[in-house]
Amino acid sequence: MTGERRWRLVDVAASAGISTQQVRNYLADGVLPPTDRTPSGYRIFTDRHVRALAVARRMAEGHGWARTREVLAAVHRGELPAALAALDAGHAELDHERAEIARVLGAFETVLGGRPAAVPRRDARIGEVAAQVGVRTSQLRLWEQRGLLRPHRQRGTGYRVYDVAEARAAQVVALLRRGGYPFEIITAVLDELRSTGRPDRVRAELARREQELNRRSLRRLRASAALYDYLDATGEPARPLDGG
Repeated sequence: MTGERRWRLVDVAASAGISTQQVRNYLADGVLPPTDRTPSGYRIFTDRHVRALAVARRMAEGHGWARTREVLAAVHRGELPAALAALDAGHAELDHERAEIARVLGAFETVLGGRPAAVPRRDARIGEVAAQVGVRTSQLRLWEQRGLLRPHRQRGTGYRVYDVAEARAAQVVALLRRGGYPFEIITAVLDELRSTGRPDRVRAELARREQELNRRSLRRLRASAALYDYLDATGEPARPLDGG
């Protein structure tokens, strides 16, 4: 820490607009590097702590506080590979979300592009719906068990009864299953259709999610750049790259 300016605890807190107790919490969590102490027992804060605090705030904007604590604590323990692994996991989550949006959109386009079978324009029992959709009644029961279909029960008899919306849902499930889509994607498509009720709104919602995902990705990119600059200032990246 030779040559670095010393900071008082209150000034470190003021640099980020937080309380002194939050600074102490960040120290305890490893978000900030360890401090030395004066002979009288006071913590010694330096420019590095202020830089680490600024990086932590930027990291939290992109990755959230849980992953920020994980990454910076690993860095300050000298475990850079663990920090990089945590960062990679965060970017992998975004990649998974992006792929899921694409798959849901693809499945939705499959539904719109498919040739819909004529479904009853009134409440219908399971046998009639199965015949119209082209599957066995046992298949409809299985989809109901998985939460994909929600028929109601007829009073007195207990027979399953499908209204027009549920008959359409059965058609969607059958179409997507024939296309090889997994149940989680089918569930997502049905949820979208049930929540919006209109195909154009589904498309708009998926587009909105994709744009938000892009914004989150950019925030993480900025966070990673800030972290790299912090590591570069302390010489951290050079060690693994040099094989030392």
